[in-house]
Amino acid sequence: MSLNLYDTMARAKRPFVPADPKRVTMYVCGPTVYNYAHIGNARPVVVFDVLFRLLRHAYGEEAVLYAANVTDVDDKINAKAQAEGVAIDVITERYIEIYNRDMATLGALRPTFQPRATQTMDAIQAMIATLVQKGGAYAAEGHVLFDTQAYPDYGKLSGRSLEDLIAGARVDVAPYKRHPADFVLWKPSKPGEPVWESPWGPGRPGWHIECSAMIEQALGLPIDIHGGGNDLIFPHHENELAQGVCAAHGCEGGHTGDYARYWLHNGFLNFGSEKMSKSLGNVVLVHDLVKQAPGEAVRWALLVGHYRAPLEWSGELIEQARKSLDRLYGALRRAADVTPSTDAPAPKFLAALEDDLNTAQAMAELFALASALETGSPEEKARAKGELLASGRLMGFLQSDPEAWFQGGADEDLKTRVEALIAARIEARSAKDWPRADAIRDELNALNVEVMDSATGATWRLKEPS
Repeated sequence: MSLNLYDTMARAKRPFVPADPKRVTMYVCGPTVYNYAHIGNARPVVVFDVLFRLLRHAYGEEAVLYAANVTDVDDKINAKAQAEGVAIDVITERYIEIYNRDMATLGALRPTFQPRATQTMDAIQAMIATLVQKGGAYAAEGHVLFDTQAYPDYGKLSGRSLEDLIAGARVDVAPYKRHPADFVLWKPSKPGEPVWESPWGPGRPGWHIECSAMIEQALGLPIDIHGGGNDLIFPHHENELAQGVCAAHGCEGGHTGDYARYWLHNGFLNFGSEKMSKSLGNVVLVHDLVKQAPGEAVRWALLVGHYRAPLEWSGELIEQARKSLDRLYGALRRAADVTPSTDAPAPKFLAALEDDLNTAQAMAELFALASALETGSPEEKARAKGELLASGRLMGFLQSDPEAWFQGGADEDLKTRVEALIAARIEARSAKDWPRADAIRDELNALNVEVMDSATGATWRLKEPS
């Protein structure tokens, strides 16, 4: 395998070489479960699902361990629980279930591990105690804070000095901090919030320490790949790296590669001129979107651009994704009688994904395979069909029966009626009886059926609900 990945720490593409090919590890920051996930939240899920699939293809399914955490201790969760008058686990259990179901609709495989902050509390406290003992953290007024000045490599991931990071970021200035950039590892709980006992007083963990503890507990250090959105590079991943290295190796520096060997970050999903976010109120919820369009089309739309680049979200993007999949499924439907001669992805398709997950080029290779399936010799068609199905499967596409893709939801009576109408329309068109042909099309429209004419005949599909 010649996989090359863009490493945020190196600021360059690097050949991917796992520490142990028999145990390839990846960690991606997951959701904070207090509400429905929006489509921007789904982009890293789908992007890193493609990488997960690619790694499993290369090293074997059992050799790849993928952890994506759940943050189930958070101010927004607390606020939601207080507003509903319930315990926080009532909120988190509800939205974890919805999140997993919605991501599965987008074709995302379930990670090997889905650790939760509330289930990692002993490991979190143990890591904090280690940091205090090694001089990387200090207790003050019921808080425990990481001492950023004690770690000389702080800022290496984001590529900025400590002074630049402070100048360009919002920091919580508090009298108990030694330096404005110091961040909370443990803090007192506010009234009504969940509380855990600790050596530093009752309270709850800060955000950053959760991931470091979950990585060490679920996967061990170093991990091969750490992923997440661009917005997590600073402060979250910078802080996570600092505390994780200090806890494992001490704070003298020089051990950044002993935490994560590769750092990958996906670009924002934008809605108009702004990043999509709940705080801005410009969100499109996955839970609603998959009721209006197939999950596979949503997945396609999320992967049409390079994962590191921003992606502009729009209704037109979904419509184009649907048409692209129509083209591929249409080729498979017309080649129903072709028996695949291989079950391996196409070499050019694999080469595209191995070039830093170039999904746009990989999609172009799917179209090339569909064309070969339509126009090639019998031997070429057999190979093209096998490679198209295997390549699509590797990327999370073409998992439906072609007939189900076009006609899913139609019962047998409706199918029989529609086929009869289409046959009658073909007959009318052949006789140049245009008024009758138009009347039949109107009748099909009334049945919520879209007819697609082509050189090889007419096919149909049920329209998506508006």
